[in-house]
Amino acid sequence: MPKQRITKDMVVDAAFEIARNSGMEQVMVKNIADKIGCSVQPIYSYCKNMDGLRQDVIEQVNHFIQEYVVSHINKDDLFHSTGKSYIRLAQEEPHLFRIFILHQREGISSLNDLYQSEANPHTAEVIAKELNISVERAKQLHLNMLIYTIGIGTIFSVTTPGISTDEIYTQQEVAYEAFLKQALRNEE
Repeated sequence: MPKQRITKDMVVDAAFEIARNSGMEQVMVKNIADKIGCSVQPIYSYCKNMDGLRQDVIEQVNHFIQEYVVSHINKDDLFHSTGKSYIRLAQEEPHLFRIFILHQREGISSLNDLYQSEANPHTAEVIAKELNISVERAKQLHLNMLIYTIGIGTIFSVTTPGISTDEIYTQQEVAYEAFLKQALRNEE
């Protein structure tokens, strides 16, 4: 039987699946080799250090999350459905959600920097148009909801046996109404 050729993509895919099922802390050379069904040597040939491999996994996680959110949003209710899709992600993929939320972000020294790096630049324009508020108010509303959703999603992803999604969605809606009221009040 010929030897299987191990590729870097196979290594990264196996590491991603381990992270998805067990968390990033389980992404270790031996676990990857076991998942692929090979010795540790091919893994070491692609991974000079684990930091580089973990960065490749984070990139794959980010790509997965982008696709997940896009596939779960309602284009007629972009703002609400995006927040709900992140909560759903936290429920269905808690390890990937934690990796996405907790990975190190370089070059961030303000909440505006965070917003610029994490948000789609057109989202504030869509929100502004939908709610008839300024783009600046829409950005602030969106930032508030991003911060809130990240926080409540993190809580949701680490609780056992788990908070009901109905309770989480209700709380998310309460926060949205409060932030919207503030945005509209500031618009006057």
